[in-house]
Amino acid sequence: MNKWIEPKVCREDLPDAIQLPASGQKEKCPPCNPGFYSNGTSACVPCPFGTYSDGTQVCKNCAAGTEPVLGFEYKWWNILPSNMKTSCFNVGNSKCDGMNGWEVAGDHVHSGAGGSDNDYLLLNLHIPGFKPPTSMTGTNGAEVGRITFVFETLCSADCVLYFMVDVNRKTTSVVESWGGNREKQSYTHIIPKNATYMFTWAFQRTNQAQFSRHYINDVVKIYSITVTNVMDGVASTCRACALGSQQSGSSCVPCPAGHYIDKESSTCKECPVNTYLSPHQMYGKEACIPCGPASRSNKDHSACFSDCSWSVIHENQSLIYNFNTLSSVTTLTNGPSFTSKGTKYFHIFNISLCGNGGERMAVCTDNITDVTAKDMEAEPEDISNFVKTFVCQSTIIPSDSKGFRTALSSQSVSLADTFLGATADTSLGGTNIKPDAFPALKKIPDINFYFKSSSVTSSCEKGRATVISLRCNPTKLGQGDISVPRLCPAGTCDGCNFHLLWETADACPLCTDNDYQKIEGACRKGQQETHYVWNEPKLCMKGVSLPEKRTAACESIDFWLKVGAGVGAFVAVLLVALTCYFWKKNQKLEYKYSKLIMTANSKECELPAADSCAIMEGEDNDDDVVYSNKQSILGKLKSLATKDKEHSFESVQLKSSRTQHI
Repeated sequence: MNKWIEPKVCREDLPDAIQLPASGQKEKCPPCNPGFYSNGTSACVPCPFGTYSDGTQVCKNCAAGTEPVLGFEYKWWNILPSNMKTSCFNVGNSKCDGMNGWEVAGDHVHSGAGGSDNDYLLLNLHIPGFKPPTSMTGTNGAEVGRITFVFETLCSADCVLYFMVDVNRKTTSVVESWGGNREKQSYTHIIPKNATYMFTWAFQRTNQAQFSRHYINDVVKIYSITVTNVMDGVASTCRACALGSQQSGSSCVPCPAGHYIDKESSTCKECPVNTYLSPHQMYGKEACIPCGPASRSNKDHSACFSDCSWSVIHENQSLIYNFNTLSSVTTLTNGPSFTSKGTKYFHIFNISLCGNGGERMAVCTDNITDVTAKDMEAEPEDISNFVKTFVCQSTIIPSDSKGFRTALSSQSVSLADTFLGATADTSLGGTNIKPDAFPALKKIPDINFYFKSSSVTSSCEKGRATVISLRCNPTKLGQGDISVPRLCPAGTCDGCNFHLLWETADACPLCTDNDYQKIEGACRKGQQETHYVWNEPKLCMKGVSLPEKRTAACESIDFWLKVGAGVGAFVAVLLVALTCYFWKKNQKLEYKYSKLIMTANSKECELPAADSCAIMEGEDNDDDVVYSNKQSILGKLKSLATKDKEHSFESVQLKSSRTQHI
């Protein structure tokens, strides 16, 4: 059957107008959506529990040792599913009241005509609740389900597609929006807790009110919508599950938290130490994912966290850190910033860095006035719109008259629901730090805590990433200061990668014996004092304490210094005196020798009076005079000592050139 789309906004009586095709022609029925089957009628019927179907065949029972994977997968749009409805809404007029906002078109569902271009065309999907598979009932993962849809927008103006979520029918909040032309793409939203959800897609061609239609051809198309782990859902496949001790039956049993399903025995086995169980699958040991550097798994193996300790070898020195004082939730208020209309707003970051057994302690809320972190921790279940994670961000709009006392908190998002690890490197898990964001110090390295958020956005297809850099600053005691990059005042330059610097003395390494030096004092009155002082600049905190002053007995060396100085002075004087004496004595000997030579030359045959004389005859009449002084130094010293009693003689040998006998 073919009929015109209501309301009919076209004319068929004009030339070149397309005529309505005749009804009554039979065609092959299109396939049902996965989890449904055709029972011979025009409608598709859901498969009973424990069975599955791909939509083209009848429902089959799951094999022994397997269980159905419940959910909804809509990819054929012959009729609108029973848990979906469509409507049209406009604040300024009621032209579209009662109209269908969306129309099915076989392989997709698209926005309808509406009454005017600024109408909101609404498509709602109701999910009563979520239930993980039996084997995963005991897990404490960060998600209980997820919704994924594939869409595209074809627009010539400022059209916008909004994706909104209503939890427990309290308030509807916008999760994501897309403006203008968008190519065919996929979007996934994580469901963090079991509750009743209403998902809404709202499409508006333009926000300008107009009397005539200009953008009737602007349209949005949704090709598929998939929701996992839906309570009372249907199954398109079956998955392996854990069996009890009696494997003869096919009934599945829930695995304890942190346990995977062994492929060989189909029993539950605990994940190894410092690994966490994948939230998407738990079949096989490969479902246990190793934790990152300087991280450990919690007791349930549902996530990894930092235990506030860290160590590294830096410049051949072991640095040990302890961040227990930074484990409490810390808040950074950034801004103020101003909208185009001059409205002031702030960005607030709540940070849960480490410890707390891996529990995410940072909480951000929406539409709550003057709520402290303590109030949010006390009764979190009473807060409908909140996120609880490692790092979250909220936009705060203060009151013009009373400041933050009556501030409005909105747009709370999680920036870190998974801890990747802590390292001094500038990259980890695909997240890189820009080197010019915070110029690093060379003496003590910065410790970078890497986090990741699995929720994707239109601009962040891989989710958001956050890095908290801890920097040692002994001048900033207590919690210290948290700052954002100078070039990115909102903490991010692209909306996907956030980088914060935390400067505090508690980020300094623990003091060791290498961080102080010993100074020994002089020995006074038999006592010597030893002092200990820190190396400057001091870049450590806590750890080893500075030893106290020590006093020890010692031997005074003042007396021996005086004795040594006296002996040295006496020896010096003696050496000077001996030098002068020998110099004078040498002068006398030189004089006598010169005189002897002169006498021998003046009288050839006449010799000076001497105690002994020898005349040698030889062939030559010329005689040689040889002066001989063969006394040793010891002999000279003895002569000096006995000069008053004995005389020191010197012999002069007259050597003739002619051989003579005495």
